[in-house]
Amino acid sequence: MAKKSVVTEAQEIRLAIDLINLGARLQLLESETTLSRERLLKLYKELKGVSPPKGMLPFSTDWFITWQPNIHSSLYINIYNYLVEHAAISGIEAVMKAYRLYLEQIGPLGNEEPVLSLTRAWTLVRFFESKMLQTACCSECGGHFVVHQLDLHDNYVCGLCHMPSRAGKTKKAKGGDAVAVAA
Repeated sequence: MAKKSVVTEAQEIRLAIDLINLGARLQLLESETTLSRERLLKLYKELKGVSPPKGMLPFSTDWFITWQPNIHSSLYINIYNYLVEHAAISGIEAVMKAYRLYLEQIGPLGNEEPVLSLTRAWTLVRFFESKMLQTACCSECGGHFVVHQLDLHDNYVCGLCHMPSRAGKTKKAKGGDAVAVAA
């Protein structure tokens, strides 16, 4: 039987607490810590007062390419890459620090959730590591934006330089629910 270190277990619990407080889903917790599922469930319920959300994690790269998520994902991945390159951190620590910096940059959103959740940020990093996504330089502003690995990127123009015609025209932006009129 292998000896368990109390210090290592305390570090794992601290990591799990930090991840839960940032909004991590149970699958992320299981992947990044060595704590049992039962311990993680108990910890989650103790911190949040409710059971963790159920369901599968997002697994489509397409979400990161759509207009608003692309802007937020691009901001996040650029922060993450900078930290990995210049701050000598990696792994889940880099994911968490980059996510905290991302939250600082987007500022308070009132009652709204940030566009990019910690779980999506973690998934984004995994997509980059598996070379499913990469960044391309916008030919107009020079910013680096998330794109599919196998797409053509010559003369790429980002969603900020060439906004879609319906950008920002959501029900929330109009200040309430739109009422459909029957013809």
